[in-house]
Order: sequence, then structure tokens, then C-alpha cells
Amino acid sequence: MKEITIKVEGMVCNGCENRVQNALKTIEGIEKVVASHKNGTVVITSKDEIEENVIKGKIEDIGFEIKED
Repeated sequence: MKEITIKVEGMVCNGCENRVQNALKTIEGIEKVVASHKNGTVVITSKDEIEENVIKGKIEDIGFEIKED
């Protein structure tokens, strides 16, 4: 299992968390997604190696911004 944490801007409620989680679960290989609007993070657990760009692109496609360190 591989775990990736991505910082996301624009999530302000549980509905936002659900939108992100549901969108990312459509990517093949993703096992678990935990989005937190309070922390501004999304933690993705996958069984396979998944390109971060694919995950970030899906998040941006639904209207949220990726916060780069």
C-alpha cells in the first residue's frame, strides 16, 4: 500500500470533502480517500503506484486548488 498526502485549498465543508472523496474513488487502484477541510488535506491510499498528477488533475477538475509547499 502507498499513501499520498496532498494539500488542497477551497474545501470549506463536509460536502466539499465528499466531492473530493467521490471523485478520487473513481481512479482505478485507489483504495481509500480521506479528505479534511479543517486540515486542508486529502490522504489517498492506493494498492498500486498512481501518478500524483492524475490525482491532482482530478481534484482541480472539480474546482479545488492544489497547494504546493
